[in-house]
Amino acid sequence: MSGLGRFLQFMPNEYVNSIYDIDLERLWRMGKRLILTDLDNTLVPWNHPWVPKSLEDWLKRARDRGFEVCIISNNRSQRVHDFSRVSGLFAIGAARKPRSRGFRQALERFQMDADAAVMIGDQLFTDIHGANRLGLYSILVLPMHTKEWWGTKILRIFEAVALAMLRVRGLKRPHRQQQGGGGFGR
Repeated sequence: MSGLGRFLQFMPNEYVNSIYDIDLERLWRMGKRLILTDLDNTLVPWNHPWVPKSLEDWLKRARDRGFEVCIISNNRSQRVHDFSRVSGLFAIGAARKPRSRGFRQALERFQMDADAAVMIGDQLFTDIHGANRLGLYSILVLPMHTKEWWGTKILRIFEAVALAMLRVRGLKRPHRQQQGGGGFGR
């Protein structure tokens, strides 16, 4: 595989500003029934403990449409468990993405095949790469906030190079918009 071709393993199926820009109806028509999502800087800012009203509303729309929703996070299990409790979502913490264990655990838990699932996340090397390896539909979102774990900050340097290579292959970066009611911004 050529140098540029190697970056295609990180190419998301979609790249959007935030979860609020995802067309749930279109995903449903595509046969998707399970939404797997990262937690930090995808649903809420890093280590944020509560569920904002905008996220509650989005989750309600997804569930009302018939989607199952599951958090898959690399953050420590206790943080993920605490957020799972306040959000009412099933969650897998310390998932070690891009490894497949957490993804497979979620698919088994909801008795879904990979082609019925979508993975939403803010990181190419963990969320998108892990999803692509298993044949999940992948959606990259812009990170909600600049505050992150130090290891993620280091990965962002390499991610910037990968994103530049993917832009050569046609990936279009969404324009940052004001968050709809989440109050987090960047």
